Amino acid sequence: MAGPQSLSLVLLLPLLLPLGPNRCAVAQRCPQACVCDNPRRHVACRHQNLTEVPTAIPELTQRLDLQGNMLKEIPPAAFRDLPHLTHLDLRRCQVELVAEGAFRGLGRLLLLNLASNRLRALPQEALDGLGSLQRLELAGNLLEELRPGTFGALGAVTTLNLAHNALVYLPAMAFQGLVRARWLQLSHNALSVLAPEALAGLPALRRLSLHHNELQALPGAALSQARGLARLELGHNPFTYTGEEDGLALPGLRELRLDHGALQALDARAFARCPRLHTLDLRGNQLDALPPLQGPGQLRRLRLQGNPLWCGCRARPLLEWLARARVRSDGACWGPRRLRGEALDALRPSDLRCPRPGAEEEEEAEELKAARPRAPGDAPGEEAGAAGPCPRTCVCVPESRHSSCEGRGLQAVPRGFPNDTQLLDLRRNRFPVVPQAAFPGLGRLVSLHLQHCGLTELEAGALAGLDSLIYLYLSDNRLSGLSAAALEGAPRLGYLYLERNRFVRMPGAALLALPSLFSLHLQDNALDHLAPGDLAGGRALRWLYLSGNRLARVSPGALGPARELEKLHLDRNQLGEVPTEALEGLPALLELQLSGNPLGALRDGAFRPVGRSLQHLFLNSSGLEQISPGAFSGLGPRLRSLHLQKNQLQTLPALPGLGELELVDLSGNPFHCDCQLLPLHRWLAGLNLRVGATCATPPSARGQRVKAAAAVFEACPGQAARKAKRTPAPRPGAWGTPTKGRRQRANKVGKEATGL
Repeated sequence: MAGPQSLSLVLLLPLLLPLGPNRCAVAQRCPQACVCDNPRRHVACRHQNLTEVPTAIPELTQRLDLQGNMLKEIPPAAFRDLPHLTHLDLRRCQVELVAEGAFRGLGRLLLLNLASNRLRALPQEALDGLGSLQRLELAGNLLEELRPGTFGALGAVTTLNLAHNALVYLPAMAFQGLVRARWLQLSHNALSVLAPEALAGLPALRRLSLHHNELQALPGAALSQARGLARLELGHNPFTYTGEEDGLALPGLRELRLDHGALQALDARAFARCPRLHTLDLRGNQLDALPPLQGPGQLRRLRLQGNPLWCGCRARPLLEWLARARVRSDGACWGPRRLRGEALDALRPSDLRCPRPGAEEEEEAEELKAARPRAPGDAPGEEAGAAGPCPRTCVCVPESRHSSCEGRGLQAVPRGFPNDTQLLDLRRNRFPVVPQAAFPGLGRLVSLHLQHCGLTELEAGALAGLDSLIYLYLSDNRLSGLSAAALEGAPRLGYLYLERNRFVRMPGAALLALPSLFSLHLQDNALDHLAPGDLAGGRALRWLYLSGNRLARVSPGALGPARELEKLHLDRNQLGEVPTEALEGLPALLELQLSGNPLGALRDGAFRPVGRSLQHLFLNSSGLEQISPGAFSGLGPRLRSLHLQKNQLQTLPALPGLGELELVDLSGNPFHCDCQLLPLHRWLAGLNLRVGATCATPPSARGQRVKAAAAVFEACPGQAARKAKRTPAPRPGAWGTPTKGRRQRANKVGKEATGL
């Protein structure tokens, strides 16, 4: 039995336990500016004007709240004494720099909140050491660029929030390493371009938020990399059209939001490769008509509120499809007048009159002339643009900040648009000259459309004051030159469209005024030569389109200044050979288009300068008759697609160095299937791909697939020996040579089968 002293010790034990080594440390250590909740292991040092991470924080702290201080910089290993942290809040701390290794030692951290700071960039190793992190908040910063590898150490992250930053471009593999990420938030940025592989490496991604950006076309190729997406939010982007050619292929997509954009037309097969699409949100666009959608067989909800829908005869197929496919829809008719305000889902196909041919168009034109369509959200009876200025012959929509004077027969650039206009459409008018300072007060303009205007000149200072302009469309005009002075005033211009003009030389001098130029479109002009210096101003250029010109030569060094070039289209020109020397100095080239040139033959090492980067190579319809065995030497495992269709190839060497190809197209070539083609046959037999290569000759093999035509090559020297080598000799007891016991069992089975 315990004595009195032992009993006293037992009674005092609960009081002594909190003073053990660990709990004593928690109780005694707490910075003066902080509040420590010891039982919960939480420490809060909010809004204390701290300029550095406080010391003397209890080592066992799990949650640390430092929001509202003035840290400005997070130095290396700033939290090394807090290895038990699971939640770290650094919101609104005016952080401008996160040093490499700032969070090393926080191997248990689950949540890191760096929102609402002043970060413009993240060093390559700034987030190292966060192997358990599940949620990273970076919203509300000033990030302009994401470098591939930044998130490489965050393999456990499920949510990454980059909303409300200043991102304009997403490079390839921008999120490499985020193999468990399920939700990526990129809304409220200035994104206008997504590299085709920007979203590669996100196998678990289910939700992507890209609303409130500057995407002018659906980036289908990039989005389709995230094949597991179930919800995609693309509202509040200035799309005007979406079609099957945008390439959106998301087999698991259930919800797609394209609301409050600028959609004027939608192709019937726009979502044909999204078979599980259930909800499509098209509210607040400029759709006056919609075709029956083909492909998304599981679609059940279609949101159309806020569109100026014309419920005339041409809407009948839509109503019939909605009923047949059992799709619930909303939205109301804007016209004709007798149906204005009628709910779309309350109409029957028989309610829509089909008058004489042309009568519906006349009725619509009269009503459009009498009253402009209301912008989404306007009260009935208000005209769009009533809240601000708008030229008399134009339509200005406050909700989308778009103004249009398309096809109004204007002979001069009109003035008086709302100052917050972001898209200005002046297509199909007749003014040959854009004068100096033609767009006063439009400092927020992002996209300017001047196609089909008969333009022959942009005067010096024509774009003065357009500090936010990113897209300039000058296609289908009569321009033969551009000066740097004409383009000054638009320093952020990223996309310049000059297709189908009269250029005979690259407008190199003009590019010097465009330090941010990302994509240059010069298709279908009359360029005959690219010389050194032509791209001196294209140092930021990523995409260069020169298809359909008369280029017979690309001089060495002509492309050199554009070291960031990723996409080069030289198809439909007059190149007699691959411009190998001109490809020197392009370490980032991903796609090379040479189809439709009279190449004839490929010599050894034709693509060696871009071998380490090239992923897609197009050589189709190039009159190729001969390809040297070393033509593709240097093209390593990065090459994903090779297009050689519709040439004159009778033979082709094996391509053993291209083992990672995902697409090879050899169709439309007159292959001669004899022993000279045996190496190709063997190579193709090892590929799990459809290549389209068929024998044209000899007549006995015509139409057979080269890959499968084993009988054609059986008599070739070495083939029989190779086949015998692959077939192992039977061993006693193997199925090829039955043992005595197996022979007896076989005879017994045979007798039973015949009833003997």
